[in-house]
Amino acid sequence: MTRLACVGARVPEILLPQGVDEAKWAVVACDQYTSQPEVWEETERLVGAAPSTLRLVLPEVYLSDAAERVPRIHAAMRAYLASVLTRAVRGLVLTERRTESGPRRGLLLSVDLEEYDFLPGSVSRVRATEGTILSRIPARTQVRRGAPLECPHVMLLVDDPRQTLIEPLYARRRMDAPLYDVELLQGMGHLTGWAVTGEDDLIAAENALRALDEGRGAAPLFAVGDGNHSLAAARAVWLEKRETLSPAERAAHPMRFALCEVVNLHDPALRFAPIHRVLTGVSRAGLAELRARLGSAGAPGPAAVLVSGEGEQAFPGLPVQTLQPLLDEFLAAHPEAALDYVHGDAAARALGRRPGACALLLPAPDKRDLFPAIARGPLPRKAFSMGEAHEKRCYFECRRL
Repeated sequence: MTRLACVGARVPEILLPQGVDEAKWAVVACDQYTSQPEVWEETERLVGAAPSTLRLVLPEVYLSDAAERVPRIHAAMRAYLASVLTRAVRGLVLTERRTESGPRRGLLLSVDLEEYDFLPGSVSRVRATEGTILSRIPARTQVRRGAPLECPHVMLLVDDPRQTLIEPLYARRRMDAPLYDVELLQGMGHLTGWAVTGEDDLIAAENALRALDEGRGAAPLFAVGDGNHSLAAARAVWLEKRETLSPAERAAHPMRFALCEVVNLHDPALRFAPIHRVLTGVSRAGLAELRARLGSAGAPGPAAVLVSGEGEQAFPGLPVQTLQPLLDEFLAAHPEAALDYVHGDAAARALGRRPGACALLLPAPDKRDLFPAIARGPLPRKAFSMGEAHEKRCYFECRRL
């Protein structure tokens, strides 16, 4: 059997850049800083004309320019395949991302998109942790459809409290032989990667995943912690492609798989942070109505904080499961208003104090509750963040499609 197929995954061939400034090659995930275009403008300035994964992705802040940007992305992919992505590793890649939270370890593998389902009620091995915003999928499918390679920011979580999968591989890594070792731009920390190609290590990884799969009960084996919309787009494009293939071709076609980084939920450096809500286009009367809605829905428990130009007010007992439906109702009644999802207390507060805006700061979730919760179904969309925006997965490794 193909290695890892028993757990809905595969050992990929991973492509790496050669002869480039690796700090400029790596940029943060495309779904970050959607309300802060100045961050992406600074990224563009720092990268300049150097080869960079910035040319391979569509930042969500530029979704309205997708028709113009996608052909350029595909052209850059073809050019980089010919001249930049000239190193290949047939195996897994062990990663260490050093951030303010400590060293976070991960393991790159290819996940089988036939094993992934983001719909409520799914019992698949790979499941969404939170609701999927369908409007965010089409632009991602434009990038994926016709792309000669993928450059992922998807992070999958495994519930491995005994540390059987990633941590033993990390203990056996070749410290003197990293594939890459780079200080990242814009305060994103440090990234190091090591090849995992030995048969003993691959068997150990497979056995650990098999044991986790057998003991998972109603929970998924892999929960999508970051990049759910990119994974949903990859599955949508695969389902299109699948219809054109014979059964034999479907079994091993590269579009069937998606490169992802697996992280242990119990990694001490993996922090769960809230994703705050920022509303724009809100009148003074609308703000008063929102306060009334929040006040009538609250209950005992951790507080959400409403921030506006008029100050701050705490509303106890408004977890995201209660707050998001309330905001959806408010937006339906006020089509002139718009909602965005923002990482970081300071950024959300600054945006909420702008004229015609307000922000809702949510309390931090407890990551230990995640797998039991999603065994019952996905959480509301944008329910939590794995760390702050600058701690998200960076684009670095690629895989040919």
